[in-house]
Amino acid sequence: MTNAPCIYGHRPVPHGGGSAWECRPSWRDDLCPVWLDLVVPPRSFRVFRDHEIAARRVVGHDGNDIPCFQAYDYRRLDVRSDDDEEFYIAVAYSESLSAWRLHDGRWLVYRRIEPLGEEDAAICALSIDARMPR
Repeated sequence: MTNAPCIYGHRPVPHGGGSAWECRPSWRDDLCPVWLDLVVPPRSFRVFRDHEIAARRVVGHDGNDIPCFQAYDYRRLDVRSDDDEEFYIAVAYSESLSAWRLHDGRWLVYRRIEPLGEEDAAICALSIDARMPR
């Protein structure tokens, strides 16, 4: 998932008379159905992108403009070569987080770390935190 161009999903957004693809959150994707009724659903989103490194952050807000969802994705890319003649870009490390505010104010946090960019070696953790992750 973290190797996709945008882990939050693509939705067409009108832009300058044409259409452009913008990174928008699919806030339910990592959320187990058991938890769906226990989290505050976001009504609006702010998407932040870093143009120098492969990183994105999304903050979802409820109807009172209080953060209730957060997700980020970071990938470190390396230039590699198998024969010193042809070079390619490979993921050296990736990390993603999705967090949802529960109705009681605590945060349900899902972290995923892929050392060396290998999806099958991913380390995943689900926890409950008292504060919104930073």
